[in-house]
Amino acid sequence: MEQTKALNALEPFLALSKSATSPRAAADLVTQATSAPNTYVFAELLQTPNIQKLRESQDYASYLTLLEIFSWGTWEDYKAQRPNLPKLSAPQHQKLLLLTLLPLARSRKTLTYPSLTTALDLPTPRALEELITTAIYAGLLTATLDPAHSLVSVTSVAPLRDLAPGALPALQAALATWAQRSDAALAELEARVAEVKRAAVRREKMRRKRERALEVAVQTSEEKGAGKRGALGDEDFMDIDQEGGGGRVTRGTKRGAGGFNFASMGRRIG
Repeated sequence: MEQTKALNALEPFLALSKSATSPRAAADLVTQATSAPNTYVFAELLQTPNIQKLRESQDYASYLTLLEIFSWGTWEDYKAQRPNLPKLSAPQHQKLLLLTLLPLARSRKTLTYPSLTTALDLPTPRALEELITTAIYAGLLTATLDPAHSLVSVTSVAPLRDLAPGALPALQAALATWAQRSDAALAELEARVAEVKRAAVRREKMRRKRERALEVAVQTSEEKGAGKRGALGDEDFMDIDQEGGGGRVTRGTKRGAGGFNFASMGRRIG
């Protein structure tokens, strides 16, 4: 979103560059573009033929250098060449400080007030807070100010700086290193996933083994219980009434003297 906004802000100056055929007109266009609100990327303007012709001008070549600093340089770069460069207006000065803030914020998540005020040549912490607030409202970064501890906590930084000449090989090397680390991390993750799967298979096998053992134990217990019930059934069979000859054998006859015998009672009476 920030890149689209910055590119849209640069569009009018790209159109004007076609008619800036004289070095003076091209230099004026550089001043206007670097002073305008919301212009934070300048690579396309820098590559236009009329701006590149400033390199051949003895009087205005410094404007091309100035545009290069706004594209990928910092406030420190401008100070190093200040005697040979055009003087910055107030809007240009603030914009270059904002652009310098981006790589500083990208280098670490937490920044200190003293380090930032030194890097940006700001006179007071209040001036630093105003600059960071401007950067936040412009969408250049997301950050939180902590005046009590003189800290700035950065959450995100807009990808608005242009690449300097010769920066591509270094960027490719950094990306290659990142890719190697990603491959190593992915391989380690895949190994861990495979180990988790193997552990899950082992647990499932153990669960099934315990279930089979439990089923065998239950079946064995049921068979033993059935055997005991069969033995008790044979003993009860002896208590069933039997008929034989002229008499009946019952459970009562087993009791002997304890039983009640009507026949013997009749003989005593007679």
